[in-house]
Amino acid sequence: MKPGHADGAAATVRPGYVHWPGVLGLGVAAWQVVAGASVEGTAITVAAAASCYLAAAAVGRRWAAWAGVVAASAVVVLSEVAGAPWWVGLLCYATVLAAVGLSRPATRRASAEQGLALAGFGGLAVITLTGESPIWLAVAGLILASHALWDLRHWRRDDVVPRSMAEFCILLDVPLGCAAILVALAG
Repeated sequence: MKPGHADGAAATVRPGYVHWPGVLGLGVAAWQVVAGASVEGTAITVAAAASCYLAAAAVGRRWAAWAGVVAASAVVVLSEVAGAPWWVGLLCYATVLAAVGLSRPATRRASAEQGLALAGFGGLAVITLTGESPIWLAVAGLILASHALWDLRHWRRDDVVPRSMAEFCILLDVPLGCAAILVALAG
């Protein structure tokens, strides 16, 4: 018997490239921390992440979560260019996604669940924009880090989004959320 294995089987070692989503998530988190953890950046990350889950649920295709990263980013940028707050753009985008998802019986339940999650996580994130003190950065960080529990739920169940998306989000949300909390406490 191999040590540590009750049945004598050797441990399966996955090649490093299999962990690309986690490495990418850590890289994005590190980039945002180096660029300067802010309430707005952290809130955008929370709301955009939740909208990616809604995108996948609405169209009934798990891969659409990755396309949702690009779409949510574009919505944020285009909103700002148009002179509207980013969250107004994401709200309009989410409303369209929810309407599409709720109109189709096959995607109705998942769309309702993801829409409620977006309303909760995104709504709380937008509320953090109303404050001036460092405590709001800590609250935004806490919201982002808690979103990792939602990611973990999807990773474990392997539903709505691909596991790669859930892994990416976990390793983005926890480090960036914790960094935001630490920056707030230091400030």
